[in-house]
Amino acid sequence: MTARLFLLFCLLSAVLGPLHAREAAPNAEDVVVEKRMVAISEELRCLVCQNESLAGSQADLAKDLRREIREQIQSGRSDQEILDFMVDRYGDFVRYRPPLKGATLLLWFGPFLLLAAGLAGLLMFLRRRARRVAEATLSAEEQKKAEELLKLGEGGNGP
Repeated sequence: MTARLFLLFCLLSAVLGPLHAREAAPNAEDVVVEKRMVAISEELRCLVCQNESLAGSQADLAKDLRREIREQIQSGRSDQEILDFMVDRYGDFVRYRPPLKGATLLLWFGPFLLLAAGLAGLLMFLRRRARRVAEATLSAEEQKKAEELLKLGEGGNGP
């Protein structure tokens, strides 16, 4: 009896299952809109991932922002107007290549400043170390003991 019920359930699922299935919604109804959205979103940084473009990110916020870009494209806004909207909303950090201005100088030149500071620190460290090595000379007595120890070591390790 249970085998018959199981078989009946499988048959009903096979017949009725496709009735509930829907065709997947296309990513964009207009190919031109989709191409513009991708081009714009490649210029923008995902605010969640931060090291990934908006076009490549699968974060929920990135999906929402891509949807927002599509809506703005469909409403007739230009690419620059959409980029300006995103910058007004999220700041210059949202751009992969932020404009060079006072507020973004650290974004542009910060890595070079850190590199210069690191090199300066390394140079200071090496100079101090060289001075300490130069100052560490042996006295005549210490030199004599060192030579004796070296002679003992050479004599004991011979073939």
